[in-house]
Amino acid sequence: MQKRRLVVTAALPYANGDIHIGHLVEYLQTDFWVRFHKMRGHECVYICADDTHGTPIMLRARQDGITPEELIAASYERHVKDFADFEIEFDNFYSTNSQENREFCETIFDRLKENNAIIYKNVPQLYCPNDKMFLPDRFVKGTCPKCDAADQYGDSCESCGTTYSPVDMKDARCAICNTGKPEIRDSEQIFFNIELYRDYLIEWLSQHVSKDVANKLLEWFEEDTKLLPWNISRDAPYFGFEIPGHPGKFFYVWLDAPVGYMASLLNWCNKNNENFDSWWNNRDAELYHFIGKDIVRFHCLFWPALLHSAGYKGPTRVFVHGFLTVNGEKMSKSRGTFINARTYLDHLNPAYLRYYYACKINNTTDDVDLNFEDFVSRVNSDLVGKITNLASRGAQMLNRNLEGKMGVMDAEGRSIVEKFREKAPIIAEHYENRRFSQVPVEVCRLADMANEFFDRKQPWNSIKTDLEETRKVITSILNMFRLLAIYLTPVLPEYSRKVSELLKEDAYTWKSLDRDLENQEISKYEYLAVRVGSEQVEKIIEATKKDMEPVKKQKGSMPEKKNPLKPEIDIDQFNLTDLRVALVETAEVVEGSDKLIRLSLDLGHLGKRSILSGIRDAYPDPSVLNGKLIIVVANLKPRKMRFGVSEGMVLSAGGTDTATLRVISPLGDTQPGDPIG
Repeated sequence: MQKRRLVVTAALPYANGDIHIGHLVEYLQTDFWVRFHKMRGHECVYICADDTHGTPIMLRARQDGITPEELIAASYERHVKDFADFEIEFDNFYSTNSQENREFCETIFDRLKENNAIIYKNVPQLYCPNDKMFLPDRFVKGTCPKCDAADQYGDSCESCGTTYSPVDMKDARCAICNTGKPEIRDSEQIFFNIELYRDYLIEWLSQHVSKDVANKLLEWFEEDTKLLPWNISRDAPYFGFEIPGHPGKFFYVWLDAPVGYMASLLNWCNKNNENFDSWWNNRDAELYHFIGKDIVRFHCLFWPALLHSAGYKGPTRVFVHGFLTVNGEKMSKSRGTFINARTYLDHLNPAYLRYYYACKINNTTDDVDLNFEDFVSRVNSDLVGKITNLASRGAQMLNRNLEGKMGVMDAEGRSIVEKFREKAPIIAEHYENRRFSQVPVEVCRLADMANEFFDRKQPWNSIKTDLEETRKVITSILNMFRLLAIYLTPVLPEYSRKVSELLKEDAYTWKSLDRDLENQEISKYEYLAVRVGSEQVEKIIEATKKDMEPVKKQKGSMPEKKNPLKPEIDIDQFNLTDLRVALVETAEVVEGSDKLIRLSLDLGHLGKRSILSGIRDAYPDPSVLNGKLIIVVANLKPRKMRFGVSEGMVLSAGGTDTATLRVISPLGDTQPGDPIG
């Protein structure tokens, strides 16, 4: 096996908040992947840092009566402890507020200028005379200029979905002080001309992200549509790095945050006598980013274009994952499911959440659901009941009755151990391809086989009549359990360490699978995992609710995002929606899309229509819709999409999962073109 050199990053946690269990979906799966590659003997460095700059940090520090530096130092200390206690092992966890990061930002900026990729232009912006600062979009509130919805933010309307400039809002006000109307002032801003790298990005996307992510991002590359320049500057006051040669202008946080990957790696190189270019710019080295789907645009458009323009190697692959839901719903403070990492750690072993996430995470962008009932069941039945129980019964029997010394395996046991070992390539492939949920599946199948052998041999009976035969059985059982522990080492590192101590071995690598353990003394058994009670989960929920106190808005506090109702409509407006019966003539998969189905419809006297509908999850074989009568919104304005024009909308219904969506069929004796309602 050829030795590889890998740099692996996870998205930088923002310094203005604590780590919660939603964040851990990313940091844990990255940790699984890194630990696996290290077990395989590869050179692998796991890099991260606190994201420390921006207006929210500055305002939060002002609110708390401390400096931004004091705020991010306290946050750094909490983050490092939370990660360490969850057994997440960064090779370097740094800060974007560092000299290394400043120098990289300045170097990249200089190279962008050399390549004529920088544009300067005046931009009208809102300025608060009271707070004496230009207002970022999210610190402006007012009325939507399109639909007149009140109390909207300065970048987009949550009611009608329109995006706009804060200067176009009606009744705009500063969301920090809420006193008076901001002034419109021109401010020269600095932009990165990403359009220069259109062709590079189109090719890059086809090779470095998954197909579904690439297809979504390629919607930005419609014909006759230029990629808009990206504003990389912000006005003072701002907590960040001032742009050289531009007094009062600072690098936007979304520029210096990903550059923080490079800074953290350089910091690690300096501490370990390594060369940065041999890791980042080395043609044979590999660079991987793990990110959530909410920051895909920055990591898969701006970031590779920025690196390419500045002469640095881009990512080998960007792995995109979904969000965390809890009991099928978004994390909620009021329901006690917006759980901080520390709150969990105060009540439960981190190994249990690590194991459960491994059971749920795969290599798609699907959301991950933490179902508490399922969590308790999987930990108790699988980790404790199937896997750990092998060691608990076997080791304690060996210590109690056989001087704590293993013998040799019996023939049947040795044969089963070989079957366990044969699974190594399959499990390795699951880890490599980030199909983490398949690893516990394979391990539990093997554990079932071991438990069946244990129960059939009944060593608790044979111990009374044949000590040496019993020793062979228990030796076989402990060898089976040992292989399971090695397979789970990337997921359960502390658990694995305790197993190696129990069996008096060195820390496990993938090569440890090749060895049989015989005629070996073992240590006294210490519990590796214990059953979880539902009451422990309830305590976490109650503690989370208790910690949630009403936040009084003060000067300098960040405005909370709201989700208001859309503006009221009357019955006449509602009646403008024209619902009609349509006959599905053909339904087919849209090539290049993972979600869309193309429906060719007959609406009777209204003619033929073609509609693109995102219901493929519910209808993997869309031909089942052929010949069905469905309901469509017939007077919806046609919409040009990447894969063609959609001439209406199909009515469908289901649960929160798109896989449950089903088209709505009309009742009674209806014909194509008939109105509904």
